[in-house]
Amino acid sequence: MSAATAVLPLPSARRSHAEAGTPRPASGKHDVRMHALRIAQAALEVLAGTRPAQQLSRSMDPACFASLQHRAALTRVHTARTGSGRPRLHRNPQVRSVHACAVSETVYETALVVSEDLRSRAVAMRLELSNGAWKVTALQIG
Repeated sequence: MSAATAVLPLPSARRSHAEAGTPRPASGKHDVRMHALRIAQAALEVLAGTRPAQQLSRSMDPACFASLQHRAALTRVHTARTGSGRPRLHRNPQVRSVHACAVSETVYETALVVSEDLRSRAVAMRLELSNGAWKVTALQIG
């Protein structure tokens, strides 16, 4: 590099948020919707017994994660009592629609419609931006 071309630091408005010391803003609504879709799909797979719950531990706050684990355990107990090999509930879930509403820049509430083999159900969740990552702080599966 010649002396005539110097590398100048970016203006503070263009620096990354980590460099500027400010929290990262919420990503676009589309990103939140895609994240909600993946979490809902994974949560229903946990209830079906086809995915380990531990895979969602970093995407959920501890109370929400414990609630999902508890519901998955109840589903397994019900399946064992009825004598069927696999649970009939939560089979082949497919997310049909995702709706997101911004509560604030770092909080979204989402509503999803999920179709399964036997029925369709609603999934509602609240996502909050925490340390640069979206975390599910409330999850309701109908």
